Amino acid sequence: MVKAQHYSSVERFLEHTRAELESNEAANSLMLGLCGRLMRHPAQFKVAPCLKTVVDEQGLVLAALMTPPHKLVVYGHRGDQREGARALVRSLRGSWEVPGTLGSGETAAVMAEAWAEGTGSRYSIEQRLRVYELREVTSPVPEQGRLRPATERDIDLVAGWQYGFHHEIFGRTDEEQAHRAVEARVQAGDIFVWDDGRVVSMAMKNRPTRHGISISLVYTPPELRGRGYATACVGELSRTLLGAGWEFCTLFADLANPTSNRIYGRIGYKPVCDYEEYRFE
Repeated sequence: MVKAQHYSSVERFLEHTRAELESNEAANSLMLGLCGRLMRHPAQFKVAPCLKTVVDEQGLVLAALMTPPHKLVVYGHRGDQREGARALVRSLRGSWEVPGTLGSGETAAVMAEAWAEGTGSRYSIEQRLRVYELREVTSPVPEQGRLRPATERDIDLVAGWQYGFHHEIFGRTDEEQAHRAVEARVQAGDIFVWDDGRVVSMAMKNRPTRHGISISLVYTPPELRGRGYATACVGELSRTLLGAGWEFCTLFADLANPTSNRIYGRIGYKPVCDYEEYRFE
C-alpha cells in the first residue's frame, strides 16, 4: 500500500529523501538545488512550497517539490510509480494548483498520466531536456574577451536578456519580475557576462548542491549568435566554478536546440539523463 506524506519544512523533507537524491546528485540537482535555495533564501519565495513523498512498505517511491507558480518537480525512486503517482495526485487535488510537472522522462510521464486520470484534465509535453555534467573543461581558453561578474551597470541589459530568454522558451514572461530577479542575482554575484569590448553573452551560477553547482540562464542575443560567445562564457564560468572547489557543474539543455547541445559537448559536458516537462491544460 502506498501513502502520500506532506512536509511543512524542507529540512524534514530532506531527512526522508536526501540519501536517495544524492545517490545521483547530478541527475537530481534541480530538486536538491531548490531545497538548498528554500533553506538559504526563504524570503525569496512568496508562497510556501509543496513538499511531498509517497512511500510503501519498502520505503520511498516518489518525491515531489513545487514552488508556486512553477511546475511540480518529481523524482521516482523505486516501487510501483503508477500507484504512487495516483496517491500523489489524490494528496494534491483540492489543496494545490499544479500547472504541470517535470522530472526524468518515465517518472514525469507517469505523473502526467495520473494527473489526467485523477482530474479529468488534459496534458501536453512542453519540453524535452537533457541533464549534463562536467568535471573537466575540454575547450581551450578563448583568446579574446573575458568573463566577469555582472555589475549594477549591466542590470538593465541583463534583465532585457532574461526577458528574451524566457520569452523564447515559454512564449510568456513578466518584464518587471525579470528585472527584480536579475537585480537580486547580480547583487548576489550569481550572474556573469562575457565581455568582448562590450557585453555579448551571459550565464548564471545556480542551485548549489553538496558537491556540484548548476549553470543556467545561458543567453546570447540573436544578432550576436554564431560567434562562439556562449561557448566562451559557459566554458570559462565552468572552469571558474571548478577552480573554486566544486567537484562538478550541471546544466539543462533543450533537446530541440541541437546547437546548444553541441556547444556543451565541446566544452566537456556529458549526458546524465533526460527530463520531460508537461503542461496541464
